[in-house]
Amino acid sequence: MTQRVFVTGGASGLGRAIALRYAREGAKVCIGDINPEQGVGVEQEINNAGGEGYFVECDVRRLTDLEKICADLTEKWGGVDVVVNNAGVASAGSIEDTTMADWEWIIDINVLGVVRGCKAFTPQFKKQGSGTFVNIASMAGLMLAPLMDSYNVSKASVIALSETLRQELRGDGIHVSCVCPAFFQTNLTQSMRSDIPGIQQNVNKLMKRSTITADQVADDIVRSVKKHNFWVLPHVKERRLWILKRYAPAVFDKLMYEESKRWMKKMGNKAKA
Repeated sequence: MTQRVFVTGGASGLGRAIALRYAREGAKVCIGDINPEQGVGVEQEINNAGGEGYFVECDVRRLTDLEKICADLTEKWGGVDVVVNNAGVASAGSIEDTTMADWEWIIDINVLGVVRGCKAFTPQFKKQGSGTFVNIASMAGLMLAPLMDSYNVSKASVIALSETLRQELRGDGIHVSCVCPAFFQTNLTQSMRSDIPGIQQNVNKLMKRSTITADQVADDIVRSVKKHNFWVLPHVKERRLWILKRYAPAVFDKLMYEESKRWMKKMGNKAKA
C-alpha cells in the first residue's frame, strides 16, 4: 500500500530529507511550511524522486492550518498514515538573559506546534484505526546542557508529550515515535535566537564536524517507523551517554559538569560553573 505522509517544516533541513526518503519509496508526501518558494521546490524534488509531492503553506502556530490540511489530505488521499511533527526553531541563552518573548516564541513553535499537529490528526487516525506520529525532539531534551535553557525545555516537553501519547493512543492503533538526534548537518541555526556572541558559529562548527547527515537521520526514522520503535536515537555516542545517565546518574552528572564548564567557558560565560 502506498504510504501517505505529512511533514511539517518539510521545505528544508531534516524535514526535506524525511520527505525525500519517503518519496524514494513511492510515497505520497505532503510538506507543510511557511516558506512557499522552498516548498514548491521540494514538491518537485519529491516528484522527481519517485513520490507524489504536494506542498501546502502551513504555520504550526495555527491549529486551523493543520486541521485544514488534515481535511484536505483525507479528501485527496483518503487518509494519512504518517504525520511528522518536524517544524522547529533554536535558541540559546541563560535563565537570566533569555527574554520571556523568546521563551514564548520557542514554546509556541517547538512544543505547541507538535501538540497542534497531534491534536489535528488524532481524530482521523482514530477513524482509520491506524496512524503514526513522528515527533522530532532532540538529545537536548535528554541530556540538558547549560545555556540552552529554553531549547532544552522545549525538546524535553516533546519527549514528555510523545511518551504520554504512546500510552494514550496505543489502544486506537496509533503508534508514536520520538526522534532525539544530537548535532548533525542541518540549517537549524538560521532561525536561532541568542544574545551569546558567536553561538551560531560554534554550533555550526559542531554540526559540520558530525559524521551523521540529515539523510542518515531520515533513514533511521523511516526504519524505526516500520518496526514501530518508540525511541529513534541516531547518534551512537550520545545514545551511550543517555544509557549511562539512566543507569549511573552520578557518573553522568560528573561528566556533564566537567563538559558544561568547558562549554560555558568557550561561550564566554563568566559565571562560576
